[in-house]
Amino acid sequence: MIGPGEVIIALIVIGLPATAIFYGFHRFFKFREKQLDADTRLAAEKAAQYAASNAELEARVRVLEKIVTDGGIETAAQIEALRSAPALPKSSPKPAQGDKVQ
Repeated sequence: MIGPGEVIIALIVIGLPATAIFYGFHRFFKFREKQLDADTRLAAEKAAQYAASNAELEARVRVLEKIVTDGGIETAAQIEALRSAPALPKSSPKPAQGDKVQ
């Protein structure tokens, strides 16, 4: 006959390793979920950057197509108008104190 002490020992011998394995798998899959979430956010951010860049390039191509398909006199006037148009601000490093700005 099996006594209560032997049942408790059997539960400890089987239950503790099973609980430890379950806990390890649970933590591993939580880690993988966080990692995939971070990768998803990074991919979405890159897609937004590519979309913005693509829209800018499409606008520039439209301008070039219009210049190429228009007549010669209008083309020269448009090129001059584009030269005098303000350029898009580019991010440039700010000069340090003491540096001369030209």
